Amino acid sequence: MKRRDFLKVAGTAAGACALSQTSIFSMEYTNTGLPEDEVAGMPRRVLGRTGQYLSLIGFPGLALVHEEYDQARCTQALHQAFERGVNYFDVAPAYGAGKCETRMGIGLQGIDRSKIFLACKTKKRDRAGARQELETSLKLLKTDHFDLYQMHHIRSVEEVHQALGPGGALETFLEAKKEGKVKYLGFSAHTTKGALEIMKGFQFDTVMFPINFVELYNRGFGKEVLDLANEQGAAVLSIKPMNYGGWPKGVQRTRDWWYQSVEEKADVDLAWRFALSRKGVVAGIPPSFLDLVDKAIEAAKDYRPATEAELEQLKQMASGRLSIFEREEKQFTRAKPSGEGSDPAHSVQERNYYDV
Repeated sequence: MKRRDFLKVAGTAAGACALSQTSIFSMEYTNTGLPEDEVAGMPRRVLGRTGQYLSLIGFPGLALVHEEYDQARCTQALHQAFERGVNYFDVAPAYGAGKCETRMGIGLQGIDRSKIFLACKTKKRDRAGARQELETSLKLLKTDHFDLYQMHHIRSVEEVHQALGPGGALETFLEAKKEGKVKYLGFSAHTTKGALEIMKGFQFDTVMFPINFVELYNRGFGKEVLDLANEQGAAVLSIKPMNYGGWPKGVQRTRDWWYQSVEEKADVDLAWRFALSRKGVVAGIPPSFLDLVDKAIEAAKDYRPATEAELEQLKQMASGRLSIFEREEKQFTRAKPSGEGSDPAHSVQERNYYDV
């Protein structure tokens, strides 16, 4: 059945599909149950309760941070992605201290604003700080509203309480929604405890979390968050779907990045099939390099649900690979982070703090 025909059947049944979750790797779990559309060969899925349709691939604003890309190259990449069916663009103030927002704001000019879904974030947990970043981001991105505004990089229970409590960032989020400056609300998180805590405190429209074959197969990371998101009806946005684990000792780094990515077409296709086959996952963000964005777009256009044989292949690929979130998960599960509110150094090892 073609997607356009499927829409007629599934449009009234969205959300009514309750799938078995006896195993996070079972075939029952590979049918998202999400109605789809297609533009320029790029599948689009409905974003949870919002009714908006997103391309399976989101453009990673952090990709615009690299010095080897000038503004002309960034603008070209943004327009080419849009022409290939990408309508979901993601960025944050933390990406290059505003550099990526500036480049994206300039680069998106000439594209009909009503045809893109623009998402931004803030790492500020207080009302005043979140308001200041929101207004600055709107200015840099040359827009009067964000389709999605998110609390960025949630880790600890303490910061969740601050963000949701009196004088917290949530107050700015709700005010901005009333003002028409943001349409939908979400968050991104790097720890299970942080994600579950904020989801219990407020029901967001979107949940951005690492959904990746290495992390799920090796330690079940992401399963609890997926389960609660599906229970709440929140749309899931996958980060690090192409993650192939931390760089093994003795292996030469082929990229100046803090984790290794799958890069061969067959492996890229498999990684995306895994992430996009998880129930409730609407879209994902590829690694922040323009050549990998190109590979992700091609994988999305070739997307189909993962088969049992492919899942077994991915399981073998994940064996022995290093987790890139385990240390952070343990750190912020045990104790309140020190230096809350300050950003870590701009080093290769710490770029996980900026990468969605």
